[in-house]
Amino acid sequence: MISVVIPCLNGEARLPACLDALVGPTVDGLVREVIVVDGGSDDQSAAIADGFGARVVMSEPGRGQQLAMGAKAAKSDWLLFLHADTVLADDWSKDAAIFVKEGAMRAAVFTLRFDTSGFAPNIVSGGAMVRTRLLKLPYGDQGLLISRALYDAVGGFGNMPLMEDAEFIRRLTKKHGRKALEILPARAITSAARYERDGYFTRVFKNSCILLRFLMGASPEALKRSYE
Repeated sequence: MISVVIPCLNGEARLPACLDALVGPTVDGLVREVIVVDGGSDDQSAAIADGFGARVVMSEPGRGQQLAMGAKAAKSDWLLFLHADTVLADDWSKDAAIFVKEGAMRAAVFTLRFDTSGFAPNIVSGGAMVRTRLLKLPYGDQGLLISRALYDAVGGFGNMPLMEDAEFIRRLTKKHGRKALEILPARAITSAARYERDGYFTRVFKNSCILLRFLMGASPEALKRSYE
């Protein structure tokens, strides 16, 4: 029923946990295939993916390009785009199974949480969910479950070095309305490493500035230079 597409670049630290959360739903038949699109890793990412039985597709680096390539290779009527450092909670398959049975032209993201607890990570993840509900601008870390029909109707992911997720969601909601994107209660637990390295609120401020510049028309290339 679902093809899972995971763009990856040197993701060996978190990729095993990401893939492990897909094993049960694969055995149960919900997940038909897992496609790891490797952007030229120089670690063991490809070998880890192969060891889990995932299909490995090689690509030039760039998450937008990797997502688009994975979608092109996928065979199912439903696509789940998932970052390599995100782990879906145990109950995700139940929510996903209900969602895909309720209609074809649908898309959903999961509820964001970090892989650590405390005041700062809870505030940041809670704020991200407020943004998702009010503005329909989720993080890519929340995953994206979408029917192939709707994905194709929106036009797929663009070959962009940054903001490919926000750009796709903007096209989705502009063409099909804000109700086209739903929020599933199951948690997408993502790595807090970047936030802990930079400081949670410094990172939020930086991400918000980049998002604002994107919404005002800045090029993805310029935003990537700022991000890095």
